Amino acid sequence: MDKKFTTTSGIEIKDIYTSAKSLTETPGEFPFTRGIQKDMYRGRLWTMRQYAGFSTAEESNKRYHYLLAQGTMGLSVAFDLPTQIGYDSDHEMADGEVGKVGVAIDSLKDIEILFEGIELKKITTSMTINATASILLAMYIALAKKQGADLKEISGTIQNDILKEYAARGTYIYPPKASMRIITDIFEYCSKEVPKWNTISISGYHIREAGSTAVQELAFTLANGKAYLNAALEMGLDINVFAKRLSFFFNCHNNFFEEIAKFRAARRMWANMTKSLGATDEKAMMLRFHTQTGGSTLTAQQPLNNVIRVTNQAMAAVLGGTQSLHTNGYDEALSLPTEAAAKIALRTQQVIAFESGVTDTVDPLAGSYFIETLTDEIEGAAYIYIDKIDAMGGSVNAIENGYIQQEIANSAYQYQKEVESAERVIVGVNKFTQETEAITDTLTIDETIRIIQTEKINKLKAERDNEKVSLALKNLIEAAKSNDNLMPFILIAVEEYATLGEIADAMRNVFGEY
Repeated sequence: MDKKFTTTSGIEIKDIYTSAKSLTETPGEFPFTRGIQKDMYRGRLWTMRQYAGFSTAEESNKRYHYLLAQGTMGLSVAFDLPTQIGYDSDHEMADGEVGKVGVAIDSLKDIEILFEGIELKKITTSMTINATASILLAMYIALAKKQGADLKEISGTIQNDILKEYAARGTYIYPPKASMRIITDIFEYCSKEVPKWNTISISGYHIREAGSTAVQELAFTLANGKAYLNAALEMGLDINVFAKRLSFFFNCHNNFFEEIAKFRAARRMWANMTKSLGATDEKAMMLRFHTQTGGSTLTAQQPLNNVIRVTNQAMAAVLGGTQSLHTNGYDEALSLPTEAAAKIALRTQQVIAFESGVTDTVDPLAGSYFIETLTDEIEGAAYIYIDKIDAMGGSVNAIENGYIQQEIANSAYQYQKEVESAERVIVGVNKFTQETEAITDTLTIDETIRIIQTEKINKLKAERDNEKVSLALKNLIEAAKSNDNLMPFILIAVEEYATLGEIADAMRNVFGEY
């Protein structure tokens, strides 16, 4: 019997493709299958945005200056786990986690240190933060004000995608309805005060890292996007305004052609979704996305093999039309990336951009029978999931009844079985192995970081005006009980140097925990 070839999502691959639907779409025009700009990278390259953050604000600031000096074009901030779930570094729940998977941020003071010597009006910043996104955004705005920047001109992105936290990642604080209220408050506030800020990065990345297939990543991400659109519409917001500030964050794994087709299908599907919900401005229908290479594809065995994996994935992201890209360090299966690994990851993007020639034409793979057919097939398979989720009443209901989580778990289990049986080859893990591994230098974070951060918090509380802090937190609690937009109240609390944990607790006081 002939061997059957499939993509990672189970779509059968024929031995040869001799036809595809006619390609009549133009790049930069609805439904944007071929890209959101007419000239794509001929006019402007993607933003090379290296994800970084560890230890203290002081240490991360040094890494940011290093990356900027190496030619990175935008910053991307990783926060530690306590910051992500609204605990100050001195909280008992923070023990053992301070500064480990990102930088510890306890107050505006830390943000001031984090961006010392960096003018916010001259860079774009992406912040991978969800449950406490409103607080971190308020801190960034407060610092921009202190620097004298025009808030109408500062730009960047907060991830702010809480639905995928419930489905795949777990760093949520409040129940779904309260979380959606905070998110739509951010949409409304930023549309008026910080109009160039991307108020949400709807994330498939963590869905994929949790074990989904490419089709599931696409389907569940766009279903979540649809839920955010509907929530904002229910608040009376104008889709032609707020949808322009929505962006996406996708993963890129090893199956080269499947990933490219996934990105092309995503643009087309989102354009049609937004149009069906009333969008008439083409910019409100454009799916703009950041890509990160696949963290879960990296191996601790033979770690230098990861340089090849990351290059393959980065090339697929570029050929798929990404607007922004982070390439992982080869040592990230062992630790946070060292400077050497971060540099080669950035150089990978620069070689693709300036030496490979793939940026010289707008849509290099357009017209490929295989790519065009695969794009259609991925779109069709993703809509099957989306239709099921719509029938359940949307993503929030599908998450609350466990449907999305179970689908991801089933795919993760199937993948692991294939690896363990060697049906799926992972070079250096289940084939082409070697007895001894090259030891690489790794980046370690010691436990003294918590002591340093606790001392900073104690000093802050001794020096700030605690009466003003108490009043700001009291007003935030009252706003949370009403229908007032929370962002102005959070910003005031931040500017009075209330800590992240104090602000998160004020909202816990009203919304509870999930």
